[in-house]
Amino acid sequence: MRRITIWLFSTFAALVLLFSYRTSTGASVTAAGVAAATVTGGKTYTGTAASTRWGDVQVAITVADGKIVDVQVPVYPTENHRDQEINDRALPVLRQETLAAQSADIDAVSGATVTSNGYVESLQSALDAAHLS
Repeated sequence: MRRITIWLFSTFAALVLLFSYRTSTGASVTAAGVAAATVTGGKTYTGTAASTRWGDVQVAITVADGKIVDVQVPVYPTENHRDQEINDRALPVLRQETLAAQSADIDAVSGATVTSNGYVESLQSALDAAHLS
């Protein structure tokens, strides 16, 4: 009986420690390096920041003649090296897909699902502000 009690207590303590461990603080940073050059003659619409488990993601689109001509991501998670690595790979792919699709109907980037979902949420907000589909 004593072994079972000790085992149960140890298991419970391990689970509490496991679920209380945070791998990231969820902070976001405004990053100038990801923003592409603004296109002359277009109007920029900024989506609301989408809160994700790793930090906020915010998308801004530039629209000219009813088409998306530029996509910028001024805010995205950069708290640690892994966040930077994932987003350095994912954000250019998401940007290209947006320019090709001209909508928020784009695929998530494998390995960057959380960022992709936040990106699409903020992108849709920017599209709504621009009165595009």
